[in-house]
Amino acid sequence: MIAHINGRLTLKSMDSVVVDVGGVGYELVVPLSTYQRLPDVGQAVSMAVCTYLKDDSIQLYGFLTHEEKRVFQMLLGVSGIGPKLACNILSGVSADELVSFISRGDVRGLSSVPGLGCKTAERLILELKDKVGVVEKKPVVQEDPLRNDVISALSNLGYRNQQAEEAVKKAQAILKKDAGFEDLLRTALRMLMAG
Repeated sequence: MIAHINGRLTLKSMDSVVVDVGGVGYELVVPLSTYQRLPDVGQAVSMAVCTYLKDDSIQLYGFLTHEEKRVFQMLLGVSGIGPKLACNILSGVSADELVSFISRGDVRGLSSVPGLGCKTAERLILELKDKVGVVEKKPVVQEDPLRNDVISALSNLGYRNQQAEEAVKKAQAILKKDAGFEDLLRTALRMLMAG
């Protein structure tokens, strides 16, 4: 299962993107909320991925935050909601707004989302009200483009994502806050080579 991708954005459209990781292009279906915040084509990008297995195919869904991915996965757990509808829901409302509607039991707010009628909104509230509290309590992680770029560069050099993330975290702790890409990459590489 693919859970996370770091690479270069090579193609971007309203409903899908292609991310190049070491010469392999991964196509990810994305909601509009993710599309609107993507960097320009050619830039580094780090995305949370939900792998959806169907009888005859594998589809990857991409998100800029783990929060969006968690909400998407919760939506898939609701009877009658497949990945296409879940993606459409997140295209019509942000993950935070959706969680807020559900936790407040706001049927009217939910049913205003394109693709959701009153009955589906009621079912969402009924099935997810207890689960959204877990998402609301998760700390918000700020995206760090420099960190993501260095992790992407290390991944392209053949290091596993988890190794790269740990090395960059340690390097950032050692270096000054205004350290640039090269300093951070060099320090992280030194840590990886030292084992």
